[in-house]
Amino acid sequence: MKAGFRGRARASIASELHWRVPFVAGLYGNSPRWSNKDLDPVPVSMRTWGGLDYWAYWTSDMLAPPLASTVSSVMSLGFTARETIPIVFFGFAICSCVITLTAKMGAQYSISFPVLVRSIFGMYGSYFAITVRAFVAAMWTAILCVQAGAFLQCCIEAVWPSFKQFPNHLSADAGITSAGLLCLFIYWIFQTLLALMPIQKLRLLFLVKAVIVPPTFAALFLWAVIVTHGGGPLVTGKAQITSNYMNAAFSALTGLNAIIGLFSSMAVNMPDFGRFSKNGFKGYHQFFALPVIGTLGALTPIFVTSAHEVVWGNFEWYMPAVINDFDSRAAKFFVGFSFMLATIGNQIAAGTYPFSNDVTGLCPKYINIFRATLIISIFCIVCTPWNIIKNAAGLLAFLSGYSCVMGPMAGVMVSDFYLVKNRKLDIHELYKDHGIYHYTYGINWRAFTAFGAGFVPLIPGFSKSIRPGLNVGGSWKIYTFAWLFGFTISVLTYYVICQYISPLRDALVDEAVLPSQPDDVTTDEDSYETKDGLQAHTREVQVV
Repeated sequence: MKAGFRGRARASIASELHWRVPFVAGLYGNSPRWSNKDLDPVPVSMRTWGGLDYWAYWTSDMLAPPLASTVSSVMSLGFTARETIPIVFFGFAICSCVITLTAKMGAQYSISFPVLVRSIFGMYGSYFAITVRAFVAAMWTAILCVQAGAFLQCCIEAVWPSFKQFPNHLSADAGITSAGLLCLFIYWIFQTLLALMPIQKLRLLFLVKAVIVPPTFAALFLWAVIVTHGGGPLVTGKAQITSNYMNAAFSALTGLNAIIGLFSSMAVNMPDFGRFSKNGFKGYHQFFALPVIGTLGALTPIFVTSAHEVVWGNFEWYMPAVINDFDSRAAKFFVGFSFMLATIGNQIAAGTYPFSNDVTGLCPKYINIFRATLIISIFCIVCTPWNIIKNAAGLLAFLSGYSCVMGPMAGVMVSDFYLVKNRKLDIHELYKDHGIYHYTYGINWRAFTAFGAGFVPLIPGFSKSIRPGLNVGGSWKIYTFAWLFGFTISVLTYYVICQYISPLRDALVDEAVLPSQPDDVTTDEDSYETKDGLQAHTREVQVV
């Protein structure tokens, strides 16, 4: 048995020592650039997710440190609970609308984000969309790595208090201490080893996370309510805006943009998860998942932040710092461990794994999921993410910064699929180099023009968010609602171009051509012969 395991291990390592990776052709075997088992439509047998599964996913994904840090950073703008709770609810409600729309795209055709965007940006233009989304996933994964390292430090200090005296050889402006850097590397090694495992083998990890993390959130909430006798100044007090150039209205928009930004990347890549739906992502209940779970989950960081000010006398937005102030070593260990577990689950499911899938689609001859995982793991260190989250303002700048990219991209996707193409795609053409989605030299210039129209006006505001003293006139004002602005402008621009300036024509189909459906009967009449000479089972349907 050991000899067999060693043989398989050697074979796996040997395959990674060559520039080119072993390639297994997908359904469209004559198009290896566009088709493999990860990019092809999900088989009927694997479409098993129902409404309850998606609610469970959102519960697992949202009750995690990113929600706590984001909500606390919104409060750092000077808001109390009475302002923060509506901001959180409406932020998630807006994001949920777009997430539901993009999820239905993937569910209808059982395809992932990298394949879907071929119909929008063009076969080669899709590389841009994939790269942008992959970069955002990589940056967010790196930031979570820093937070998880801090949670590990809390655990170590709870078990060995002497670790607090670990000598620091880094400067005060480094953004991290020597002890923090050591914990970061320890966590990074452990997280990388887990991420390299096939995700289907990590079910136990996600099960443990689902059992441990929600009760931890509930326990922290109850503790905060008890020690503050029902609230505290950040719950029952009045707002005191901290910005020196934004009034209450623009501060509220900034907070709303940060909440939307937390899941704005999911608003783009939700087809990755929607493709596994067994019922086409039907039901309006999916819309309520984010605002309900997110708002209830936000009560914990709101009350905990208030409790910290009551007990320790200062505002603290960073959850590892809050945990580090706990007097009970047992509480410090178990809360730190629970949040570290929540972070590693988020990193793998919503960061490392989607990144790896996307990057393998860019260059399948040379990059597989194993190599892509190594790439993002190395990136988590070399990008020095601890400099991004030195303070709450840094996290807000990051969230707003990438939401001004994700907003326009989501706008182009929604406009193309729902308004221009009326949800009608030809599944086979998505796997052809010179098919109807080739557009002009493989690029749909209309999509890039609409994206630019929503993104370029936000650049001055983004610059000011990095350097607050920069004079950009009044252009910073639209940046406070960057995602909403970018999304709306891109939707309208793309629709106007395609309807009145340069209609798509060839990319429009009269009937939607779907992959195999559960009620299909596989016969010779049901199969479709592609131009590559392959038989692919599909069905033409009338989309209303």
